Amino acid sequence: MANHDLSYTPDPDIDSISSDVVGFNGILVSTQIPTRADGSLELGDITLQSECTLQALKVALEKAGSAMDRVMHLTIYLTDMADRAAFNEVYKRFFAKPWPVRAAVGVAALAVEGMRVEVTAMAAKA
Repeated sequence: MANHDLSYTPDPDIDSISSDVVGFNGILVSTQIPTRADGSLELGDITLQSECTLQALKVALEKAGSAMDRVMHLTIYLTDMADRAAFNEVYKRFFAKPWPVRAAVGVAALAVEGMRVEVTAMAAKA
């Protein structure tokens, strides 16, 4: 299926079945997991996972022509809602007022055992 009005940035992981970022009419969408710069997964505590996830989002958005201050909406998936406060502390290092619209959703599990956070963001192109 050809979608000539959509632009796709491939995921750096050649085995991934997801694009890194998709764009349409100046709007970008990206979902990120706690991936380190070398491509490996961070499965440590929620703070480490949150830092890696938001850093991966930052890198993906910048590569696609946007930035963290262009994020309009963020959905945060947490396997334990008790981790929300720790995630928020990291979040405040990546975002500032006016805050993006956001939702935090508790989920039973994520794609990899031990993964505690995943985010989906909608951002405007710079």
